[in-house]
Amino acid sequence: MVKYLNTIDYTVITIYFLILVGLGIFLQKRASKNIEEYFLGGHKLPWWAMGFSGMASFLDVAGTMLIVSFLFMLGPRGLYIEFRGGAVLILAFMLVYTGKWHYRSKVMTGAEWMEYRFGTGWGGQFARMVSAIATIVGTIGMLAYMVKGVGLFLSMFLPFSPLVCSLIMLGVATLYTMTSGFYGVVYTDVFQSFIIISAVIFISIMAGMKITDADSLAALAYKVTGNSQWMSSALQWETTMPKGYEAYRHLMLFAFFYLLRNVLGGMASGADPKYFGARNERETGLLSFMWTVLMMFRWPMMIGFAVLGLYLVNDIFPDQTLLSQAATLIKTYLPHVPKERWADTIAGIMNRPMNYPPELIDGLKHLFQDHWQEKLNLLSFEGTVNPERILPAVILFDIPIGVRGLLLVALIAASMSTFDSTVNATTAFFTRDIYQRHLRPRAKEKELIYMSYAFTIFLVICGFLLAYTIRSINDVWGWIIMGLGGGLAIPAFLKFYWWRFNGEGFAIGTLVGMVAAILQRMFFPDLVEWLQFTILSLISLAGIIIGTFLTSPTDEKVLVHFYKTTRPFGFWKPYKNKLDPEVRKKMEREHKNDIIALPLALCWQVTLFLLPMQFLIKTYDSFMITFAIFAICLVGLYRFWYKNLPPKEVTN
Repeated sequence: MVKYLNTIDYTVITIYFLILVGLGIFLQKRASKNIEEYFLGGHKLPWWAMGFSGMASFLDVAGTMLIVSFLFMLGPRGLYIEFRGGAVLILAFMLVYTGKWHYRSKVMTGAEWMEYRFGTGWGGQFARMVSAIATIVGTIGMLAYMVKGVGLFLSMFLPFSPLVCSLIMLGVATLYTMTSGFYGVVYTDVFQSFIIISAVIFISIMAGMKITDADSLAALAYKVTGNSQWMSSALQWETTMPKGYEAYRHLMLFAFFYLLRNVLGGMASGADPKYFGARNERETGLLSFMWTVLMMFRWPMMIGFAVLGLYLVNDIFPDQTLLSQAATLIKTYLPHVPKERWADTIAGIMNRPMNYPPELIDGLKHLFQDHWQEKLNLLSFEGTVNPERILPAVILFDIPIGVRGLLLVALIAASMSTFDSTVNATTAFFTRDIYQRHLRPRAKEKELIYMSYAFTIFLVICGFLLAYTIRSINDVWGWIIMGLGGGLAIPAFLKFYWWRFNGEGFAIGTLVGMVAAILQRMFFPDLVEWLQFTILSLISLAGIIIGTFLTSPTDEKVLVHFYKTTRPFGFWKPYKNKLDPEVRKKMEREHKNDIIALPLALCWQVTLFLLPMQFLIKTYDSFMITFAIFAICLVGLYRFWYKNLPPKEVTN
């Protein structure tokens, strides 16, 4: 019989779930006063709380498992693969200027912002509707990614299939997100942030105690992964990758495209409830800084799990050829199992071995010997160690009873926080920009809140249905960021920086890019990520050009109002010349400081994440070089960003 958790662990997890539901019920009355209270917290939430909420909302089980998998395979250089999304480089843009640009609009959602930018005519309405639809499609993809990751994670600790485990956890998350709105998102995220930081400290200390010196860790990493450069933080052109991840061997190429994707995405970022709901412009910068600093804590925890994973794999699989033999054995007796159903098949063999051929079970017992069912969790479809399961395997095999329950709570908290923030923001798009705007413009507050409940349930159901087709969390994450993200990046980028760009151009470019991304996923799912990004971006750009130049420019009054209130840089010369010389001079000084601060913020953020990883694995020479770069960037950020924040008393 498989050994899972014990009574103490289950008790800790149950208490955590009860606290979350209790918070949701407690905050329900306050959140349900009106739609602005429900979605933005009435502009009353402090910047530090929203910074904590941002950190918690950007951590999730699926993403943490994925990043640990790349750190396990590559060492600190796994950070460069996670330029894709896990390193959240868009935070640098939101910190420097896009957060305050969105705050200045005084709207509630990113889709409502479209009318602020393109007007209330046909173009603005078209852009607003398509923006809401694109956000909903993206969220369904994100939910599928979370469902897949949560299922893979929890099925190692509970005697259920990955699908059932996902239903249990996301059912609780759906309940408190529906009832408490943005208040629940922020305050439960603050509560969960302290749990997450506790886990960071514990895992970092545990991993640090395992490492005797850098040389012995390097030897172990080479033995387990075959990667001779595991300790390095340098960005090489080519590196060693295991089966199933061969495409990433050109590390520098992928890092470049991921960085390009983040630059395009970052320059359009900031359409987040935290910025729309901030108390003043100064606090949009402060919450971003808090958010980024808190994200740093994730990296020592994840490299800690990767290090413990190296020791674990070396202990239980000193001969990794057994994994290849086990995968071949399973495929021999179950020849029609597709990769996307591999995890469910493994769970079935573990929990109900009597339902499978006795010869298969006897063969697996012979190969893996003691604890064969627990070891089976680490078997990938390719017949290697499944790097996406390193994190839960470490918790299952290495963490003491009771503490294991606390760590599970921390990681579940991370996933819950991502879920509630994502669902709350997307539900606002539907309720505000589709239901209230086009279907029921006279709907009362209670009706809008009840419709938000119903749409939340709809989103979760769609996410579960899509998750059933996913082969791995890396598979769907790559498509969300580089496929769907590539199809949506260009129109989102141009809306700030080009005056002639209109609502029709935005809507057509977004619609074409979104449909192309969905078709690519359906018919060419194995297309390499950098080609997904390149092809879909070009298709979207073609739609933008056609839509923009075949239709009229945005109304002059709308453009003047947008430019005067947002004050973006870019191709706005006709409107810049209309400003009062003193206003123009002040705006140009702001733009200059923002542009100088941006590369400093990006470099500061990357080194901030590298430093604790280098310190933990004892590569002190690399640490000192990184620290010098970090200090220079931090001083520059103080000079060009912090000193130019508005005074505390300025609120617009």
